[in-house]
Amino acid sequence: MTWYEALFRNYAETYEKEEYIQGTLAEVDFIEKEIKFDKSKRILDIGCGTGRHAVELAKRGYAVTGIDLSEAMLKKAAQKAEAAGVKVEFKQQDARKLPFHEEFDLAIMICEGAFPLMETDEMNFAILKGAYNSLKKDGKFIFTTLNGLYPLFHSVKDFLNKETSGATVAENNFDLMTFRDYSVFETTDDSGNAMTLHCNERYYVPSEISWLLKSLGFRQPDIFGATLGAFSREDKLATDNFEMLVIAEK
Repeated sequence: MTWYEALFRNYAETYEKEEYIQGTLAEVDFIEKEIKFDKSKRILDIGCGTGRHAVELAKRGYAVTGIDLSEAMLKKAAQKAEAAGVKVEFKQQDARKLPFHEEFDLAIMICEGAFPLMETDEMNFAILKGAYNSLKKDGKFIFTTLNGLYPLFHSVKDFLNKETSGATVAENNFDLMTFRDYSVFETTDDSGNAMTLHCNERYYVPSEISWLLKSLGFRQPDIFGATLGAFSREDKLATDNFEMLVIAEK
């Protein structure tokens, strides 16, 4: 079992309390603006987790499909949709093997939803390819990913220990040859059981993201600094941004 499968097997309630997910409403405001508030748009949420974006978009009148690898996270998402009185199609699905073909007007993948958590670059690329195939012509892809410029100037370990409540990064090593960050993550699951996870995440520099997306057929993407809960096209990407916000059109 991979580290991300182990983490999200029983983590939905704890995830809901994390500080870094509290900006959902403003993030959905940004997403709506990007699609010009067109309620006819069909939306795919890749790595939807507990459905925070999917449910909010459904509450605003959009047809949303959310996919995630974790059964527990999807169960929580379904409960939230039911409580909100909205219908969202949630599916347990591997983001590397998306079955959709030109079905959606918008794909979103926020806060490391699947990409770039995969063990190899090829797996991460498969996620981007699946998103491309899922979109109709002129469809839009909005996602955030880890900014490879950040570890060159800052400590990833210090950032994560500051931003992640109830968890500790005990060890951390950023490999300059592969732009992969290897860390030992210590936390507890929803049942109070201690977990020690050996994580492996890929950081990307803007030129890589542009090349990967254009090689799939996307037009030249726009890349910005990503401030969670405050996405903006006005935020120029800088070395201080832990994440980048990417917007591409098919």
